[in-house]
Amino acid sequence: MKTNPTTTATKTNLSLFLAAVVLAGAALTTSGCVAVVAGAGAGAAVAYVRGDLDTTLNAGFEKSVRAANAAVSDLKFAKVSEKKDALQAIIIARNAADKKIEIRVEQAGDTVSKVKIRVDVFGNEALSLAILDKIKANL
Repeated sequence: MKTNPTTTATKTNLSLFLAAVVLAGAALTTSGCVAVVAGAGAGAAVAYVRGDLDTTLNAGFEKSVRAANAAVSDLKFAKVSEKKDALQAIIIARNAADKKIEIRVEQAGDTVSKVKIRVDVFGNEALSLAILDKIKANL
């Protein structure tokens, strides 16, 4: 059976076009801002998704909580509250502009912690990254 090279090429081009349309449609329907930044020297990725900055720190849970509290103090934020158990800590603070800052630290292993930073309702990527830098400096 003979195949027509023109028909095969047309089907391939059509398939590629349809795949591109589906991917473009998926990208357009996904709401929210997504940015991924490689962690400087830590080997961990930092993701900023829909107002939340998420990362993993190469430090134990208690050390990460102390570093987060030190960052709040260093940045002269007003600490509103802290809730903590053996697996998770939630630190709430406010900056001079009265923006609510929430730092969540979760135990992810003996020497690994997950950190999530949220500024106000819609997030603030620059401020979140500045807070993360202070946390890392205090580790």
